[in-house]
Amino acid sequence: MRNKPYYSVRTGMHLPQGPSLDLVKNLFLALYNRLQHQGYFHEYFGYSCVDEGDVEGKLGPDIENAFFLSLKKDGLWPIATKLPDYVEGDLFDVMEFLFDCVSKPVEKYYHSFSNCGWHYTMFDQSLGQAEFQAEINKLLRDYQDGFEMSQEGEILSAVAPGFENLLDAELPTDDLRNVKCKVNHAVLKFRRYSATVNDRHDAIRELADVLEFLRGQVKNVLNSSDESDLFNIINRFGIRHHNQQQKTDYDQAIWIRWMFYYFLATIHAVLRLIAKNEAGQNSAMEDIGAGDVES
Repeated sequence: MRNKPYYSVRTGMHLPQGPSLDLVKNLFLALYNRLQHQGYFHEYFGYSCVDEGDVEGKLGPDIENAFFLSLKKDGLWPIATKLPDYVEGDLFDVMEFLFDCVSKPVEKYYHSFSNCGWHYTMFDQSLGQAEFQAEINKLLRDYQDGFEMSQEGEILSAVAPGFENLLDAELPTDDLRNVKCKVNHAVLKFRRYSATVNDRHDAIRELADVLEFLRGQVKNVLNSSDESDLFNIINRFGIRHHNQQQKTDYDQAIWIRWMFYYFLATIHAVLRLIAKNEAGQNSAMEDIGAGDVES
């Protein structure tokens, strides 16, 4: 199937409307039933056999209890009968739980007695999770402002259009403690589907802290006015400090998203400038050393 939209959407003749929660639930149930029928949940949930009866999976005989112990919620299993009562958080919790329980059957045999059906003996969880993630993302990408399931099975808010490469780009630094881990934590905190305005504000503050940590090196790659402009934005929008000179009456729904991507892009740019500057200094030192040897 193609990834591009079809004619009416592509030409602007039809503006697609995002699905409602009820529609997403119906599409999710169809997906779950299909994968269940194909054996993707047999490893964890078990299956029924005309000879052996109910065969337990890795979760044991009480699936409802397994749901409750993991999700700390009652009334989520069985999915087909409880799904109509799911709120959004229930649906997303169950999607994440199923990601942990899905595995693709890779070996099977047909049990012909009384047409019992296919039984599966070997599974590949990585393949099953990758396929499940891809299918879930088809359901979620147009729901509300857009959501997606990560490779770790966590549902996040979708990346703003045009910033996909920024989120995928590797940070050009070996500093795990002060830069990489802090940036990755901030990105995850900002994108969690349940993130509040305060959570996203904290995520931006963490990015601002990383820029503050890099400030000494920034002075070597930016002129003083550019450096001043950069940190004026951080300090005047009520991100890192609290005083009467700061702007706090801006539309947070709009500006918080802008500041997040602005600070993240700035960190990437600054790190690349720092790396380029250090490479130039190292090259100059090598030339000096080579000149000393020749003399």
